[in-house]
Amino acid sequence: MNDYVLLTDSSADLTDEMVRELDVQVLPLSFIMEDKTYRNWPDNHEIDPGDFYRSLREGAMATTSAVNVGDYTDALTPYLEAGKDVLVLAFSSGLSATCRSAQIAAEELMEQFPDRKVYVVDTLCASLGQGLLVWYAARMKQDGKSMDEVRDWVEENKLHLCHWFTVSDLHFLKRGGRISPATAVLGTMLSIKPVMHVDDEGHLIKVGTARGRGASLKALVDHMAETAIDPGNQVVFISHGDCLEDAQKVAEDVKARFGVKEVVINYVGPVIGAHSGPGTVALFFMGSKR
Repeated sequence: MNDYVLLTDSSADLTDEMVRELDVQVLPLSFIMEDKTYRNWPDNHEIDPGDFYRSLREGAMATTSAVNVGDYTDALTPYLEAGKDVLVLAFSSGLSATCRSAQIAAEELMEQFPDRKVYVVDTLCASLGQGLLVWYAARMKQDGKSMDEVRDWVEENKLHLCHWFTVSDLHFLKRGGRISPATAVLGTMLSIKPVMHVDDEGHLIKVGTARGRGASLKALVDHMAETAIDPGNQVVFISHGDCLEDAQKVAEDVKARFGVKEVVINYVGPVIGAHSGPGTVALFFMGSKR
């Protein structure tokens, strides 16, 4: 029986069009900027991503918060009352408490609805890496796969979802404790850009550096060359922190080097963008390992 719902959170950074096309439900995360709380909806109706990044460039601070248990309970209950099961694909537990909130809500609701199932998968993914995993799951659901089949595939393949990214402004990584103040100052002076990825535990880690913006963008594609599985037949996702031209440059490089036919580009949403800053570019694909 195919009567189940796919639900994720807005850190997946899927476009509104994709959310509707894939028939995925999205629970918005929240962030606070200049004493105002915003929810990060796929259609960006509370704040435009361009305005968000413009505010960051002008010195505004943004802080984020996880989806709490009550939010998940409120979101899941109507589907269970309607006789549907739910598969939740949650933001990496290595980066947020959102997944744990989903797990607690699921445990409580399955006691309340013993005939229903709520599965929560810790995707160990973020941004359009999470979005790409959701994309695969939704396509499987559309092809008639059961909730158990989709859940098992996601669990088996989530550590093949590769995340490679670089940032333009080291200030935001410094503020989030990802790099030291001395590294941020020296890196800015020497135009050294970090090359980072999300590891097997869902944590954001630095794995290298590149001298200059062009070299850092090329490094993302070089990493894809090392591990990508049959890249010419993949759909590749790219997200950016209000630097579309750089994202398009990476997309062109990916197409030229690997024969990739379809590339999806969207913003890094505010929840992650608050920590990575304007100028972030991230590349997501399926590989032999992260």
